[in-house]
Amino acid sequence: MSAGTAAAAPAHRAHRGTIHVEDGLILQHTAAEARQYILRIAAPHTARLAAPGSFVHLRCDDALPMRRPLSIMRASAGAGWIEVLYKVVGAGTEALSRRRSGETLNLLGPIGQGFTPHPVRPRVLAIGGGVGIPPMVFLAERLATDRGTSWKPLVLMGSEIPFPFRARPSRMLVPAAPAEAIACMPLLDEWGVPSRLASGAGFAGCFNGHVTELAAHWLAALSDAERAEVEIFACGPTPMLAATAALARRFSLPCQVSLEEYMACAVGGCAGCAVEVHGPEGRAMKRVCVDGPVFEAQRVFP
Repeated sequence: MSAGTAAAAPAHRAHRGTIHVEDGLILQHTAAEARQYILRIAAPHTARLAAPGSFVHLRCDDALPMRRPLSIMRASAGAGWIEVLYKVVGAGTEALSRRRSGETLNLLGPIGQGFTPHPVRPRVLAIGGGVGIPPMVFLAERLATDRGTSWKPLVLMGSEIPFPFRARPSRMLVPAAPAEAIACMPLLDEWGVPSRLASGAGFAGCFNGHVTELAAHWLAALSDAERAEVEIFACGPTPMLAATAALARRFSLPCQVSLEEYMACAVGGCAGCAVEVHGPEGRAMKRVCVDGPVFEAQRVFP
């Protein structure tokens, strides 16, 4: 299907022709603390079309018929690879953790409607919690490499288990951040994107509290003119997203959230991931997989 045909397709099937089935070669499989893993897969079709907020539906093992949805954390269209971050939580991810470099994984991707940053609000506040961190990294990388707009992103990450990277003091100043919050994701520092970490677990250099509390501290310290340039993007557990939506209402800011739901088919057929969404037309059920996973926050958390 051509791009023009896809654009003209009805909304209920606009995703057709954009999702590919690929046998991806595992290039790297790196273990982090707390049974977290970063998986790099050669998947050129998915890498070419991936956008921040999209995900893949991965077959973890041939013995397990059900696939697992995993957010894309990075994608290189030129090199033809994608990266995902996951935590072992059940049989599927347990089987996935045993896969090795050189093996192949079957995947569907990229799936879903991603984030849409708007140049009129260049101060992108990206909030990631737990396994909701990957889309924020992907968004930050895209903004860092976009030479057409003077983006000013800030990435805030929260976790109650060790972060899936070795945090260190940031080399980048964030004037409105609390003084004790100095830890960052080193990769984002390398890209020139400031980041700060939050946790209630007492990790060194982290803000002591929820990541949404850290976000509220930063937003309150901005001037009215600076705050008028902010747009919020978030992914994480439902309570964190609800708190983010409340934060956006408090400061009268636009906010997009990426929902996390259990999925069976992930291509819109089963409707098992449907959630209630509110809009001018009233309440409606939308499929997280293809109608989302990104929605306007106030439509999901009115």
